[in-house]
Amino acid sequence: MTPVERPPAGTEGIATELLRLAPDYAPTPLHDLPRLAARLGVAQVLAKDEGRRMLGSFKSLGGTYAARRALARAAGENIDAAMGSGGRDLPALLCASDGNHGLAVALAAKLAGATARVFLHGAVPPARAERIEALGAEIVWVAGTYDDAVAATAEAARAGSGLLVADTTEDPADPVVRDVMAGYGVMAAEIRQQVEDAGHAVPTHLFVQAGVGGLAAAMARELAGWLASPAVIVIVEPEAARCVGAALEAGRVVQVEGDLRTVAGMLACGRASAPALEVLRAFGVVSLGVDEAALRAAPTAIREAGGPDTTPSGAAGLAGAMVVAADGAPSLRLGPKARLLLVLSEAGLESGA
Repeated sequence: MTPVERPPAGTEGIATELLRLAPDYAPTPLHDLPRLAARLGVAQVLAKDEGRRMLGSFKSLGGTYAARRALARAAGENIDAAMGSGGRDLPALLCASDGNHGLAVALAAKLAGATARVFLHGAVPPARAERIEALGAEIVWVAGTYDDAVAATAEAARAGSGLLVADTTEDPADPVVRDVMAGYGVMAAEIRQQVEDAGHAVPTHLFVQAGVGGLAAAMARELAGWLASPAVIVIVEPEAARCVGAALEAGRVVQVEGDLRTVAGMLACGRASAPALEVLRAFGVVSLGVDEAALRAAPTAIREAGGPDTTPSGAAGLAGAMVVAADGAPSLRLGPKARLLLVLSEAGLESGA
């Protein structure tokens, strides 16, 4: 039997693995948006366009990579060798999702010849469910919130229904969730290279959205030591679902109460991921909750500045920057010399996300 597949060395190895699967995993654009910089009163705004990523969001970096790694561990051999069986010996992949993570896991299952079951809650738009089904995955609808879908998926995995490929967990050492975050790190490596290639000055501020915190943690880990002074990292969340901020304040994962409803539906999470929280606490990030009006305004501001179509979830980082620019917040040192980095985490719904 072939030895268990080892993870590639660093983000370069992960990027190579994903590119081998599909050419659409190529680097995504980094837009320079001077009109948006002028609106915010800062020197520069750079926006990473993850809507151009395979499947239309950054989730494909982590979900597909982590699912393949999980299948390799389960098969006890190189995943490509396991695929030679036509997938008949591979377990089903299980995950909970607001839409994008499920799409990435469904793609991993399809590429490996395995099956996937994606647990969605009732607020997930039908168009997102249809995209997952188009990749051959089964949808399991769960009453309640995203957190209820997470719990139902974990219970199904414990009952032996398949292999859990979660992007959130209570276990700080969970290998699958750590693989998910490692996949997201590819984006940060691309950003560093693109800034250098374009001759831009290194950004001073990162505004990045958080659902359960995996994206924010990956970006903090990869970019905190690279950002120029004052090197401020702001985690932006909807006020209605500020689970990462609540966890940072409490020093542990806590449950955010309420229905979690927000126009930024991909961020409607009530419990932070423990591995993500561990990373974010280490880097001293700033937590910011924003209201629904700011979240709604952000995609329009991006488009008016010549940027790509995205959603309130995708533009939540900008929503935070707009709030800070309007309210001052001297401690964040967001002035005329600041250079902002944003992550537009998904394409607009009209673009297929």
